[in-house]
Amino acid sequence: MKVSARNLFPGKISKVVRGPVSTEVTIRVAAGIDIVSVITSYSARRLRLRKGQRAYALIKADSVIVAVD
Repeated sequence: MKVSARNLFPGKISKVVRGPVSTEVTIRVAAGIDIVSVITSYSARRLRLRKGQRAYALIKADSVIVAVD
């Protein structure tokens, strides 16, 4: 796999919530650290996503939202 994104987090899918249009995918990247993404349900079917599957969360630097209390 070759990608241009520098922020790549390997992990395992811990949860998949399928919907008619979008699917929520949770990837556990470390103990107690999950990254959640919403993708199209078409993409989720095409990737054959399932709980326990190894996956990667890729985050583009210009798409990260930063918040503080």
